[in-house]
Amino acid sequence: MAALGRLGEWGAVWAAIGVAGAAIDPGRRGRWLRAGAVGPAAVGANFAVKLVVGRRRPQLRGLPPLAGAPSSLSFPSAHATSSLAAATAFGRVEPRTRLPLYGLAGAICATRPYLGLHYPSDVVAGAILGLAIGGLVPGVGERSLEERLIDLVVSSRDEPE
Repeated sequence: MAALGRLGEWGAVWAAIGVAGAAIDPGRRGRWLRAGAVGPAAVGANFAVKLVVGRRRPQLRGLPPLAGAPSSLSFPSAHATSSLAAATAFGRVEPRTRLPLYGLAGAICATRPYLGLHYPSDVVAGAILGLAIGGLVPGVGERSLEERLIDLVVSSRDEPE
């Protein structure tokens, strides 16, 4: 579990997946690279929220955390934010990657409470933030979430009452 948690540090695994995708799929190289940058960038957005919220990591007497963390702030989980942001962005580049990458993201998320570094609510909030970031980042999908939402609103107006 600790090794899986380290895999998600700073969104590095997601950057590596983006580079690999760019190497394998030169036709969408730019989209893969942009999606690969989403994970590390999401860590920065997450830290801004952590500073505002200021929640401390769990501390249980007689049960120290099983891994270290770069800060004492807990809410939301940066691992969850970066993992779901990147998995969502990659799924927009290539939909066939969704299942395995959401699986990896979920496994990384599960390590956080197990290692004693987060409350479950930290992980849930981080996942929600990550899904939003991954869905909104421009330039990775055929169409952005914003464009899809606009189409949905326009099409609902066109329906007869």
